[in-house]
Amino acid sequence: MEKLDKKTRQQYREKVKEEFPEKINMGNTTFVKKIPMRYGENPGYPAAFYQEQGASGPNMSTLKVLKEGTKGLSYINVADMDLGQRLVNKLSSLYRDKKICVLIKHEMPSGVALGNSEEEVFIKAWGCDPLSNFGSVDVFNCTVNEKLAERLVEKGRVVEVVYAPDFTDSALQILSSRKPLRVVRMEDPKEKTPSDNGLEFKRVAGGLLVQKRFDSRITSQDHVEVVSQKKPTPDQIHAAIFNWNVACFTRSNAVVIGKKDKVHGIGSGQRSRIDAAEDAVRLSKRGYGPDQCVMASDAFMPFLDVVELAAKQGITAIIFPLGSIRDKMVIDKADELGLSMIATKSPDQPHSERCFLHR
Repeated sequence: MEKLDKKTRQQYREKVKEEFPEKINMGNTTFVKKIPMRYGENPGYPAAFYQEQGASGPNMSTLKVLKEGTKGLSYINVADMDLGQRLVNKLSSLYRDKKICVLIKHEMPSGVALGNSEEEVFIKAWGCDPLSNFGSVDVFNCTVNEKLAERLVEKGRVVEVVYAPDFTDSALQILSSRKPLRVVRMEDPKEKTPSDNGLEFKRVAGGLLVQKRFDSRITSQDHVEVVSQKKPTPDQIHAAIFNWNVACFTRSNAVVIGKKDKVHGIGSGQRSRIDAAEDAVRLSKRGYGPDQCVMASDAFMPFLDVVELAAKQGITAIIFPLGSIRDKMVIDKADELGLSMIATKSPDQPHSERCFLHR
C-alpha cells in the first residue's frame, strides 16, 4: 500500500510531454506557445499556455516567472492567475489610491479586500475565508515588500502562487524560502491598461463559442437606482458597487456579501440563487460574518427567499438586476423587512445589468 501511495502521489509531480503547435491561429488572432504545463486539469493529460500575439499591459501575455517553484506553473495556476488579475485590474480602475488583494481558488474568488498597506490588505483578504484560502493564488496590485512576504510564508499558511507588479529584493529572498511557491510578476494595473482582442473563447465538442468580453458599467452611484422605500447610506452604496464588481468575477449563480473594503462571504456556482445566498452567509461565518453587510446578486431574484434570508442574517441592503416578473413582490417584501434595494440600472439605461460568469 505504501508503494502504491508513493506512485499515486508521483503522478502529481510528473510532467506530461506535450506536442502542441508553436502557434494557433483563430481568425485574425495568433496565439504563441509560451509555457508548457506540467499537465492539464488532471494528471496524465498534456497542456500548454499560449499568449496572444500583440496583447499588452497587465494581462497573461506579459507575465514573467521569477520563481517557478519545485513544480512550475500549472494549468489551473494560470487560469486562477487570469481571473485574479482581471478582478485586480477592474478594482484598480475603481479604487486608484487603494492597495488590493484578490485570493483565487479553482477560478473563483475566495477573498477580496481593499486597504492602505500591503500587509493590511492581505490580512483582510485572508480573513474572508481562511479555510478556502489554503492553497490559493494570491494576486496584488502593489509591490510585495518584506512584511507582506513574511505573512505569505507564515507557518500553517499555504500559498500556491504570488502574482504582483513588483517585489523588493528582501521579499524575493523570503519567498524563496518556500520551495514550492511560484512567484510571478505582472505589468502594473495602476500604470497600464490591458489590451487584447477583447473576445472570449470556450471550446465545446465539435465547435467553439465566441463572445465579446463583459465589462460591468456599475462603477459609481450614478449607475444604480434605489428602488426601495429605505434609502441606502453612502457606505452601503460604496459596498454595493464593490461587492457587485466582485460578483462579476464569481461563477454563477453568484451571491457576494461584504462591506465597502472587504468581502465577507461568497456563494458561487450554485444551481439556485437561494443556495448561493445560503453559501455566502455560511462561509462568511468562517471569518467576518454577515451582520451589517451588503449583498450582491448576479441576477434577479424570482422569489422572496433571498431577501428573507438577508434580513434574518442582519444584511442591510441588496444590489441586484431587475427583470423578474416578481420584482415588485420582492421589493415589497424588502420594504416590509427594512432592506434597501439597489438596482443595477441608471436612469439613462433601458435595462438592468446582469453579470453571469460561467468558466
